[in-house]
Amino acid sequence: MKFLSQQRDLYAYLHDQTLRLLNQGATGIEIAEDFTLPPELENAWHARGYYGSVSHNVKAIYQRYLGWFDGHPTSLWQHPPQALATRYVDVLGGVPAVLGKAQEYVDAGDLRFAAELLKHAVFADPDSSVAKNALAEVYQRLGYGAENPTWRNFYLVGALELRKGITPPPLDIGGGMTAALTVEQLFDSLAIRVDGPRAAADPLTIEWRFTDLAATIRTTLSNGALIQTANPTSAVDVDLTLTLTKEQLLGLLSGGDPDDLDHTGDPAVLGRLLALLDSDDPGFAIVTP
Repeated sequence: MKFLSQQRDLYAYLHDQTLRLLNQGATGIEIAEDFTLPPELENAWHARGYYGSVSHNVKAIYQRYLGWFDGHPTSLWQHPPQALATRYVDVLGGVPAVLGKAQEYVDAGDLRFAAELLKHAVFADPDSSVAKNALAEVYQRLGYGAENPTWRNFYLVGALELRKGITPPPLDIGGGMTAALTVEQLFDSLAIRVDGPRAAADPLTIEWRFTDLAATIRTTLSNGALIQTANPTSAVDVDLTLTLTKEQLLGLLSGGDPDDLDHTGDPAVLGRLLALLDSDDPGFAIVTP
């Protein structure tokens, strides 16, 4: 019972004390830096940062209530990372100067600020192997020193990318997981893959009549957004009507031929929609531009 009560106390304390300090004007980073737990919770083995951390959770609580903006006007319209890094490195005297200052902070044991400096050096000059190797070394040391595995993995994956380039993870959700989604969830997954700028000038409407679910879904592509309406009651002109099962929908999304289904209208409309979807690519950069 003590375990359960301490878990209750831990999350209540994290939440309530974050809001207390938030209401005093502290930012998420400021709260996380100085946040301490009561002695009983601090010394409980199950409250340690074996997954996540107090610092990480406090910043998440802050963001839940106030979002990304920390209240400082300069945060409203910052340059994106590469443009910001180029300017910082220019002010500091170029990449060699940044590398020299970063080493001073490494030697002083301030790996956190050394990583901050080297991050700018890498973004300002992505081809600098010296800058990338220096940052990789700092990330490796930070990773080995991190108590919780999520931080450790981020640091070490960053070091790997700097040394070896991007290594796409073996991400494969598999047909079983896809089949477990509802049809509404399947259409939601399509909506977040629509390339809005390309799709904005190509409106279309498809009505999907599912015989096994006794349900109809109307999807409308309008202004680059794919909107779904369940069991629509209004009559509108549609470009294509498909009569199918959920299993057949899964086949279509895997490259099946709509001509094999009962349909009215132009089956080429489905091809137009699918051609406007981005392909999933888990191999994106994390610590390089």
